[in-house]
Amino acid sequence: MGFIIKPVVTEKMTKITDKSSESKKFSTRSEKIAKANNAEKEVCSYIVKSKAHPEGVKKEKTVYTYTKEAQPKYGFICKPEANKLEIKKEIESLYNVTVVDVNTVRYAGKRQARYTKAGLVKGQKNAFKKAIVTLKAGDTIDFYSNI
Repeated sequence: MGFIIKPVVTEKMTKITDKSSESKKFSTRSEKIAKANNAEKEVCSYIVKSKAHPEGVKKEKTVYTYTKEAQPKYGFICKPEANKLEIKKEIESLYNVTVVDVNTVRYAGKRQARYTKAGLVKGQKNAFKKAIVTLKAGDTIDFYSNI
């Protein structure tokens, strides 16, 4: 255990969480997706004009509209050797929530240099992995509860 280093509570991560926490409307022409999401069927008619038919030909197309429910997302900085299953298990045990999905991003260590009295000191920051965790609708994590 101990793959999670710290939660990411930044302005950028808050925007990702806020954006994913709103229910969104989608339109599709695929009947398979529509059945899976209980979409509403809507028939749209329009007129197509061409050289052969200058007065226009009336056509119809079927559009399915469905709403995707909001799912909260949270970011965590993890050890690079942690995999998605280990991250999921640890977050579920630490915060008592149900994790639906885990997306990971690997970051390389950045080279750093600074000037000191001794001269130029060169080094490198550690590599890390960021996990963006999607929770079940209704679950939340309160990072500030133990302060």
